[in-house]
Amino acid sequence: MTEIARLLIGLRAAGWTEKEINDFLLYIESGNETYKPKSKQEKENDA
Repeated sequence: MTEIARLLIGLRAAGWTEKEINDFLLYIESGNETYKPKSKQEKENDA
C-alpha cells in the first residue's frame, strides 16, 4: 500500500486531477482503452 500512496501523491504533485488519477487506475486494472491517459497533444486537439 505504501507504493500506491506514493504513486497517488506523485501524480497529484505532477498536476493530475482526481479524475485523471481515477481513470488511470481504472485503465491499469481493467485495460479498458476508454480510461487510457491522453498525451498533452491529444488533450489540446480535443479542446
